[in-house]
Amino acid sequence: MEFFIMNLLSGSSSTTAGSDWMTWGLVILLVAAFVVMMFLTSRSNKKRQKEQEEALNALRPGNKVKTVGGVCGIVVEINDDDNTFVLETGNEVNGKSYLRFDKAAIYQTDAKVEKTDEKKDGGKEDASDDKSADEKSKKNTEEGADTDDKK
Repeated sequence: MEFFIMNLLSGSSSTTAGSDWMTWGLVILLVAAFVVMMFLTSRSNKKRQKEQEEALNALRPGNKVKTVGGVCGIVVEINDDDNTFVLETGNEVNGKSYLRFDKAAIYQTDAKVEKTDEKKDGGKEDASDDKSADEKSKKNTEEGADTDDKK
């Protein structure tokens, strides 16, 4: 394998047509594997970035936060215009401190992202409508059977 790569890099023409084809095939395979790896990596990074953005948007006063500097505390105030928040640290015995941070400084938070799935809600409503429609049709068929028996 090293021979093929060294031959390709040196530009030597001592290879046969078959091994030259194999060399280029190997290079193309390596490039394709690299492209696929980069695609999958960027996709997972985008997903992680989206989750982080959703967590920052879900941040409310009262949430516990840990910053990238290791400061832990409770969010007291959020300023969306400046993209900052005020963090309360310490306790009543030692004294409380209030620090202003940029939202990008958040490393961890207990803020829960509220997910609204319109498809699931719509599906549940449709299912209940289908059930009520089925119940109505059963009642109608039973009533129809009762009227036939009476005749």
